[in-house]
Amino acid sequence: MAGNSFGKVFKLTTFGESHGEAIGGIIDGCPAGITLDFEAIQNEMNRRKPGQSKIVTQRKEPDTVDFYSGIFEGQTTGTPIGFVIKNTNQKSKDYSHIKDVYRPSHADYTYDQKYGIRDYRGGGRSSARETASRVVAGAIAKQMLSDIKIHAFTSSVGDIFIDKMYQKLDFSKIDANDVRCPDEASAERMIAKIKEIKKQGDTIGGTITCVIQNVPVGLGEPVFDKLHAELGKAMLSINAVKGFEYGSGFCGAKMRGSEHNDLFNEDGTTKTNLSGGVQGGISNGMDIYFRVAFKPVATVIQKQDALNSSGEIVEMQGKGRHDPCVVPRAVPIVEAMAALVIADYTLLRKQEK
Repeated sequence: MAGNSFGKVFKLTTFGESHGEAIGGIIDGCPAGITLDFEAIQNEMNRRKPGQSKIVTQRKEPDTVDFYSGIFEGQTTGTPIGFVIKNTNQKSKDYSHIKDVYRPSHADYTYDQKYGIRDYRGGGRSSARETASRVVAGAIAKQMLSDIKIHAFTSSVGDIFIDKMYQKLDFSKIDANDVRCPDEASAERMIAKIKEIKKQGDTIGGTITCVIQNVPVGLGEPVFDKLHAELGKAMLSINAVKGFEYGSGFCGAKMRGSEHNDLFNEDGTTKTNLSGGVQGGISNGMDIYFRVAFKPVATVIQKQDALNSSGEIVEMQGKGRHDPCVVPRAVPIVEAMAALVIADYTLLRKQEK
């Protein structure tokens, strides 16, 4: 299986399966001399880990990170950073009923058809548990990018949307509630919706908005490595993501050019920012902002038709511990992937100089 690495200079390779002994990764290209805040890294892991509230999966994993290389006396050495996160709360028997059954809208069928074998325990390599390794790397990338601020938050659950521009939101309130929405009134409605859906044995989707501030002018490598293209790839690589838009996004398709153009100020900033901080694939110094759409979790605790390995349609019902809505736990994953992209392009730009 190829495709386990992300990045060109600041490069992450991940390994492991959901119900294996452990998951982990190797970060290559991290500069030497970065003093790491291990508490901050663990805090990012705690934001992603299962079992943190009543509206997420109740799998209990401490998600403690053990570093094996690339760090000496609390500082990065410039050599590969190897780390492991032990799996401690697997319940593989919860998946025995799907050993020979392909769950609807999962990777079961495609993995089996492509590789001729699949790890049916929690999805194996296709499980969202793999994203824990990305959060570790993203937390380190954030510390490398100390002047750049990256904030993601839940902007919708189902048909409940925040009706405020991100500039009107207080990012310090993102983690003040279980759904990670900085608008209190919207957060209450979102949480109530998720609990309602969970009682029905169903799941629901939503969106996450991410804002990257203090980005210098000049990040991005046209033509095929545009900054927003790499951000799109990063987000679309996250489990359950179905869409990505930056700046004006799909709404911009309804506008006229005279409305959409971001007119300049004398200092090179722009009066508006419908470009979303990227022009010609290169950062222009304005806020980069984008939105990521997540589908409803595919495992529902309801009876559904499924296909088995003998080519028969059979009835199955989801079991085990699953998120009724993946969005709250995906917020730190979106931030992590954004940090990996910005870190990579920052180092690429230094090479150009």
